Amino acid sequence: MIKIDNSFISGIVKEAKRSARRRKNHNFHKVPEDTLQRMVHAMEPDTYVQPHKHENPDKREAFIILKGSVAVIEFDEKGVVMDYIIMNHESGNYGVDIQPGTWHTLICLETGSVVYEVKDGPYNPSDDKQFASWAPCEGDPDALKYNEQIIKYLKLK
Repeated sequence: MIKIDNSFISGIVKEAKRSARRRKNHNFHKVPEDTLQRMVHAMEPDTYVQPHKHENPDKREAFIILKGSVAVIEFDEKGVVMDYIIMNHESGNYGVDIQPGTWHTLICLETGSVVYEVKDGPYNPSDDKQFASWAPCEGDPDALKYNEQIIKYLKLK
């Protein structure tokens, strides 16, 4: 049994804060070929998750908030925001289920945020996700600016 308790969460949050990407994941599945991918992601507000979709092969994906506050945003094919949720225990918004082929991203809104993710496997880096050409790539100098534009557009700050 792996317990997802305060000690576990504190450890992964510390790793995320030390990480150059400002996030850290812990996989519960043992091998990439597992048909059910289960993981915990700790993230900081200055991380960037490039908008992407899971299609060909189609994969379902779900996120549940464990700590903090994280926005999940869905886009249309041109990058226009179609829907969003702020996952946060205090607001009563605990999670989201993303359908295959849906453009989406996560934006961390509070330091020390942690989400639990479940996604169809297997994991193959060559076809796991398709990245949006209308958004900056991870590592691009404008990536965090892109997050800020979405936060401003949605009037989250």
